[in-house]
Amino acid sequence: MRVSRENSIEDRELERGAAAPSECPARVLEAEQSTDADSDFDVETEGSLSEKAGIRGLGEVAKDTIYLGSCQTHGVVPASSFLRQGSSPELSMPHRGLGPQGVRALASALITNPYIRKLDLRDNGLCVTGAKALANALSKTGSIYEVDLSENQLGAKGAQALCAALMVSPAIRKVQLAGNSLEEEAARYLAGLLLARTSLKSLDLSYNQLNEQAGETLGPALAENTGLTELNLSWNHLRGPGAIAFARGLEANIFLKVLDISYNGFGDTGASAVGEALKTNNVLEELNMSNNRISAVGALGLGLGLRVNQTLRILVMARNPMRSEGCSRLLQSLQNNPLSVLELLDFSDIQVDTDFDDLSTVMKALLPGLCIKTAARRMEYKKDLLGPGGGAPG
Repeated sequence: MRVSRENSIEDRELERGAAAPSECPARVLEAEQSTDADSDFDVETEGSLSEKAGIRGLGEVAKDTIYLGSCQTHGVVPASSFLRQGSSPELSMPHRGLGPQGVRALASALITNPYIRKLDLRDNGLCVTGAKALANALSKTGSIYEVDLSENQLGAKGAQALCAALMVSPAIRKVQLAGNSLEEEAARYLAGLLLARTSLKSLDLSYNQLNEQAGETLGPALAENTGLTELNLSWNHLRGPGAIAFARGLEANIFLKVLDISYNGFGDTGASAVGEALKTNNVLEELNMSNNRISAVGALGLGLGLRVNQTLRILVMARNPMRSEGCSRLLQSLQNNPLSVLELLDFSDIQVDTDFDDLSTVMKALLPGLCIKTAARRMEYKKDLLGPGGGAPG
């Protein structure tokens, strides 16, 4: 396949980048050691594609021809899963060890592929070089609207390239970037994406390393975001002033409906800040704050928001050290809010007592549509610990 001199120069530059040890040495080595015997890959010649022209559409033959030529240019073995994709709207290639070069070959074919709507490249070692090549493709294709790039060692530079592409992409609605070692530097590019007017509706940033400083960067951007309806920031390190700044962003946001901030470190101050946000926010419907080091004190602050909020339907508070006292405080807040639309209140793995059970019975009478989940062993205190006569059990 012939390529222009400009493309050849660009290819050589990207190849030098792919070989750089600081970007993704393990994956580069894996790509270099790929062989024809790899069970995940096979080679299909252009001749065999031509023989199938009478059965398959010309568009499918053309896209496969482009892909095979791109693989030859980049020196990689074609992926059989792409050749089998046909006109299916979903291309799923997770855990294939494509590496930066393999993704570059695939990216060239994606630009002219009219079929793909959903792209799954989870755990393929894109690194920075592969991320840049894929970002170029996403900025030019108008068909792909959902992409999963989780666990690809993107880092800040990879995130920068992808965010820039998503700002101009006409079709992307959902992006998953979980497990990509994204830290506070990457938060700057993510904040730029939140501030831009894009078609993006769902963003998954879970299992990263977004810390206190990242929260201070993302919070103001969330306040100005005008489109995102679902955000997953679970399993990060949002805490302290960063958690408070993020909660203030939530307070001003008027689009987000689903938010998962579980497994962070919001603590009592962060929970109280979220409570303040719930007083004003009249859009959010689902909130997950599981495992955030929230005690009964934080539950009291969060409850102040539940007293007046009229949109939240699901609140998950599982695995917080709030004990039965904190759970009861949240129920009491709901008791004082006749306009609450809460449907699920999840206290899983929090030990509760009979006083909580009594209050739950009262709340179910007031809000028949409310489901209160505990799935925890009840504490009966001394009457369970003592025998029938008041003495120690036999």
